[in-house]
Amino acid sequence: MERKMDVVCFGGEDWWYHNRAHIDMQLMRRFSRTGTALYVNSIMMRKHKIQDGKRFTEKLVRKAKSILKGLKKSSVGFWVYSPLTLPVHHISWARGLNGAILRFQIRRIVRKLRISDPVVWVACPSACDTAIEMRRGKLVYQRTDRYEDDPHVDRETILAYDRKLKAEADITVYVNKSLCDEEAGQCKNAFFLDHGVDYETFASAQRNPDRPADIAGIKKPIAGYFGALDAHKLDAGFIEAVANLLPQVSFVFVGKASPDCASLSARNNIWMLGQKSYEQIPHYGKCFDVAIIPWRRSRWTQAANPIKLKEYLSLGKPLVSTSAFTELQQYLDVVYVADTPEGFAQCIIKALDEDSPERIITRRKKVEKASWDVKAQLMLRELLAEKRTDQEMLKFEG
Repeated sequence: MERKMDVVCFGGEDWWYHNRAHIDMQLMRRFSRTGTALYVNSIMMRKHKIQDGKRFTEKLVRKAKSILKGLKKSSVGFWVYSPLTLPVHHISWARGLNGAILRFQIRRIVRKLRISDPVVWVACPSACDTAIEMRRGKLVYQRTDRYEDDPHVDRETILAYDRKLKAEADITVYVNKSLCDEEAGQCKNAFFLDHGVDYETFASAQRNPDRPADIAGIKKPIAGYFGALDAHKLDAGFIEAVANLLPQVSFVFVGKASPDCASLSARNNIWMLGQKSYEQIPHYGKCFDVAIIPWRRSRWTQAANPIKLKEYLSLGKPLVSTSAFTELQQYLDVVYVADTPEGFAQCIIKALDEDSPERIITRRKKVEKASWDVKAQLMLRELLAEKRTDQEMLKFEG
């Protein structure tokens, strides 16, 4: 691209410690080719309690380590910075001071990187006030989840941020079409951008014969899931019931588990392998005989669009899911769907029996053109549409 476009992204996760498949991280990797991109690690939005004991201590230590890294350039091209903030967005008297501290830090880093009139991208609602007050070219709000329905946040505070961001943002990005249609009237410009996938990374994993040691010895067939294991997404009782119905199947979960889900490891045919790096995920996924998305139905899941769905299909794996999210509708030709433990178990058996080389090809073809490069190009067109002449757009598309 000939024209420089700087970006400051207030990310939804911590680049150093979380799953790097997320849309904000993936797009910033591509945007860093157009100019300077700064990824601000997630500003604490959840309410943490000292009573949580070990989990609270682990999060505190992890956050401290992230802050102490300072400003660093990532291996994928963008800069990463973890500001010092406190989880006090639900405390009105402390919110202003917290915001002032954050703005001071961001202004300093922006000057240091010589970023000018950036696209300010907000994937974390708690960055609302800081983002709105920044000098910028455009403001983009990434509405990829119903953040207010996370049980660990202060709902009213996050809803207030959400309303303010939708009113102020030049573009509000949605990954769920039904949520986009529902809220379009609240936005200046509601833009639907379906999630992408690192297609080649997942599709090529099978060519590497190595298998991670902790899954290599698990008895097949394996029904597998990768991703965060949170009770507001996964129904532990549902999973236990399915596992009971299929004692001959090994159920493998790869990801960090909340206390409500950690108890699953007590089952004889359920393995909890813990959190793995993004680079390792395809090599765990290639060991699955069937992939599963056993999500519970809620307002949060209905508005989601799991990237793992496209990752599973890129791997060529048969997939069984509940109908918890509306974006599943466009994949019914390549996904088995059931909402009861009995139906889910039957679908797993059917998926295993019907798998074939031809079906593997069909699944991969379904998502092979949904790469993150394609999604980044679509987003760039939207961001730059008002600035570019027809001649410039032809150059860009060429």
